[in-house]
Amino acid sequence: MRTNGKWTTEWVKALSAWHPQYDEEARLLRKPFSSPGYHTTLKGGLVHPTRESLVYAVALLDSGEEEHRSRAFDIIDRVVSLQDTDRSSPTFGIWSWFYEEPLAMMSPPDWNWADFCGKQLLLAAIRHGGAFPPELLERTERAVLNSCDAIIKRDVGPDYTNIAIMGAFVTLIAGERFGEARCREYGLERLAKFYRHTKEQGTFTEYNSPTYTIVAIEELSSIATETRLEDAKVMVAELLDTAWEMVAYHFHPVLKQWSGPHSRAYRTMLNAGTLTFLQMACGGNIRLLPDERLEFGLTWYGNDIRCPDKYVPYFLEAGERERAGTIAKPKDGAPPRTATMYMNGAFSLGTFGSEIMWNQRRNLLAYVANGDGCAYVHLRVLRDGYDLSSAVFAGVQRRGDVLYAIRFATDGGGTHPNLDPVNGVVRASDLRIRLEIGGSREGLSIDRREGAVDIRFPGVRMRLVPLHGTLGGATAFDWDVADGEDTTGVDLVLYAGEPREFDFRSIPDACFVFALSISESDIASTASINPTADEVECRLVPEKGGDIRLTVSTKPDTIAELHANVKTGRNDP
Repeated sequence: MRTNGKWTTEWVKALSAWHPQYDEEARLLRKPFSSPGYHTTLKGGLVHPTRESLVYAVALLDSGEEEHRSRAFDIIDRVVSLQDTDRSSPTFGIWSWFYEEPLAMMSPPDWNWADFCGKQLLLAAIRHGGAFPPELLERTERAVLNSCDAIIKRDVGPDYTNIAIMGAFVTLIAGERFGEARCREYGLERLAKFYRHTKEQGTFTEYNSPTYTIVAIEELSSIATETRLEDAKVMVAELLDTAWEMVAYHFHPVLKQWSGPHSRAYRTMLNAGTLTFLQMACGGNIRLLPDERLEFGLTWYGNDIRCPDKYVPYFLEAGERERAGTIAKPKDGAPPRTATMYMNGAFSLGTFGSEIMWNQRRNLLAYVANGDGCAYVHLRVLRDGYDLSSAVFAGVQRRGDVLYAIRFATDGGGTHPNLDPVNGVVRASDLRIRLEIGGSREGLSIDRREGAVDIRFPGVRMRLVPLHGTLGGATAFDWDVADGEDTTGVDLVLYAGEPREFDFRSIPDACFVFALSISESDIASTASINPTADEVECRLVPEKGGDIRLTVSTKPDTIAELHANVKTGRNDP
């Protein structure tokens, strides 16, 4: 953080907002329960989170106010006592998410908490160790080294972007500051491995994630701020350049949104915190929010976070941009992963080439100008109202036109890719493919006509054309426009009724193909299909010429085979 007066004032305001959440008796923050839907078995109520409590404790110490120290040390003492310190335990060195839910109750425990909590304890010790009670400082340093052991034992690979970087920070900086050569050497090699992987791939594995690219920038900036090793500083500088180029190129300056596709996202519209981060990192050279809406992050303090000057114009200039290419080169013979993004002054559209439909993915995502506001259009596959992770997307895009298919895997997950495998058997009372519209919906109109759905905003038009649909021999499906409080769903309903099982291991065909076009004028693209026994070929010809082509297999299969059985083509006019 550039510690000028404005940002320091905003940080102090942010810290003040946390004070009412402190629970004196528990010596932790107390907050309403929330979760992404996995790891924890808790369902609601008030909880005492370990990670956020440590963030608060570090901020109390960073404030420099002596009256805050006692509270900070009370929190650190409590959280340190909650770490698993049994070296024979499989969860040695980590913490549970909540005081109310010990590690043994979690489903399963989250080993990332060694990284998250270890980092905050490390920052507290290296920034403010001189003010610690000696016994607490010794226990805190021991807890950090325990977390280092857990991080080293787990040894996350470079494809897990944010944790690969955060684990490198904890082990490298703890090794440097506490004189632990094994931790320092491991952390430096982990950073070097991540650096080599990213240079080889050309980008982060967690590609274009609004959540985790910000985390990556924070963590890389933390390393740059704290390390004394020149080798580490050189690698981090190049990695930060990669991160900032990705952010800047995808940012839509008019709509103030982060164009897709997103490998991981917890929300679809940018919140005030992310916009504040970008504004702050650009040194105040851009204005994304009025002062009264700024939301400052406590973890930014003391961290030299800045966007390189060469990328600042991307946040200001609303020109036409397009990018299509490889974002990952698997070493197991699998096809490369690809992504496409197009934007102009009125909208942006982004798609992946082939990905699972996990609720954190944004495989097809558009942002559309709607007067002074912005709407989003996000493709989902819902099983009983929640995203089905074993549905698989395939797509090809040119500018505002895309052909895409939804198919189903025989080895995927339910709500999560790994934590709840369904192995091809999906039980549901409702199964639908939804084009979800959210954000500003004023003036939105949806016209379901024969062979197409027209979606209109003032100034922007969209046309959705179903080209092919089969599910176990069935070819007729209902359409539904589902208006909710915050979103509108344009839904192709595959099933609605009593709960039943769909065993995709034995269903011979399950494939749905669509054409979607977005334009500021009337849409005159034409689409054609050529279905055969095992696959369907599609072609979309926009009004201005050129074409895009998509061929996919129609039979459910493993995720790897579904990714492999995609053929695409694109001709520009």
